[in-house]
Amino acid sequence: MGLEMFFTSTGLVVKAVLLLLIMFSVVSWAIIMFKFFQIHKAFSESGRFMDFFWKTKRFDSISSQVDRFASSPLTALFNEGYSELKQLMEAEGVKPDHGGVSTDLGGVANVSRALRRATNLEVNRLEKYTTFLATTGSTSPFIGLFGTVWGIMVAFEGIGKTGSASLAVVAPGIAEALIATAVGLVAAIPAVMAYNHFQHKIRVLVKEMDSFSTEFLNIVQRNIAGK
Repeated sequence: MGLEMFFTSTGLVVKAVLLLLIMFSVVSWAIIMFKFFQIHKAFSESGRFMDFFWKTKRFDSISSQVDRFASSPLTALFNEGYSELKQLMEAEGVKPDHGGVSTDLGGVANVSRALRRATNLEVNRLEKYTTFLATTGSTSPFIGLFGTVWGIMVAFEGIGKTGSASLAVVAPGIAEALIATAVGLVAAIPAVMAYNHFQHKIRVLVKEMDSFSTEFLNIVQRNIAGK
């Protein structure tokens, strides 16, 4: 009830600032929870997929069970690379896993481009919504500061109207000002911490995707392209 009375007693501008900051905070926490589970599953299933990949000797066998690791970005790379490889081999009139694809017209290069394209799409998927966390972390303190400045202006206006600088006159405006700053920091700090954490995790996944692309191309060149 005290918070409700405090909110209703604030001015219109500070109300708008507080509502905006609360909205930023609620959306940020929703994104934080979503990205946490998404990236956690991506890490977990990527490890399982790599174990399965190295234990299984044939691309067609891997392809038939790749849906078991749907949350892993590595499966998207494998699907794109293997799909491109099958198209090349069908054009050459050979079966997958039996060799014979020509590299004269850039056959392996086509597979490499497909892997890079899949990597870019997966990075975009993993980074989706994280820009909102960065925006929240960078703008919320300034929005709160605006509410603080406005509250102090209201406090000085009250002093001017009453002609008194007593605590009873100044305190409400100062409290109104400080709560805006506090809410701005409450919204910004978790968003910045989560954004940095997710960016670190995404960089690790990108390195795993690059390593997988290299290994995939090496297998293609050694066992399929005859390199």
